[in-house]
Amino acid sequence: MFNDWFKIGPVTVHGYGFMIAVGILFAFWLSERLAKKQGLEYEKIDGMIFFIIIFGFIGAKLLYIFTVWDSFVKNPVVILSNEGFVVYGGIIAGIIAAWIYCKWKKWDFMKYANVLMPAVSLGQGFGRIGCFFAGCCYGIRTTAWYGVEFPAESLGPGAGIKVIPTELISSAGNFLIFAFLLRNLLKGKHPEDTAAWYLVLYGLGRFLVEFLRGDLIRGQIWIFSTSQFISIFVFLAGAFLLWYRQNHSDLKKEVAA
Repeated sequence: MFNDWFKIGPVTVHGYGFMIAVGILFAFWLSERLAKKQGLEYEKIDGMIFFIIIFGFIGAKLLYIFTVWDSFVKNPVVILSNEGFVVYGGIIAGIIAAWIYCKWKKWDFMKYANVLMPAVSLGQGFGRIGCFFAGCCYGIRTTAWYGVEFPAESLGPGAGIKVIPTELISSAGNFLIFAFLLRNLLKGKHPEDTAAWYLVLYGLGRFLVEFLRGDLIRGQIWIFSTSQFISIFVFLAGAFLLWYRQNHSDLKKEVAA
């Protein structure tokens, strides 16, 4: 909504960047605490998170380039220098980075994934608030009371145009997913399903929110937006992990009996 908050000398503090930073800091803090509670090597998890963040930013940028490929071919410098990112690229690259790091350290990937996913959801919740400040990722036009207008200097559609605040809907959804994942990890019957539940819930939520999105630079695959198309496979991957764990556990019980 109001992205330029204040200046410190020549540096302008932007709401988008500030909220992204807040999300990352909270993710660091929470990951360490949860890793300690789960008996993992929490003292060394910072290096893993840095590795994930670097891969995540690269992946988010690469997927954004894919969605605006024609513009990238015409003027790659402009596309590379702007603030465009696609969250799913960061998630997928981050998961791959976590797997690589765990293989390198000889850590159990799923145990660390179960710890990291609540932190990811928490960070995403703050990040989407940053999107709201910047005006990106806005919704379709509406005349309803909950519609918002973004100032002309924002990344929104412009003054006088009311849109659905999909950024805040996404943020609320991410915070709810975070609460569910945290409870499942700490008090749930099957904490080992935490990462799988993230894939199911985030995939479903993102698929539905995409119907309300009004920004055009999102790419399209068949009848779906790029993120919507990816959401289908993310949801199915999470559902498969839940199914596999359930059937694998049942098989173990039968063998033990």
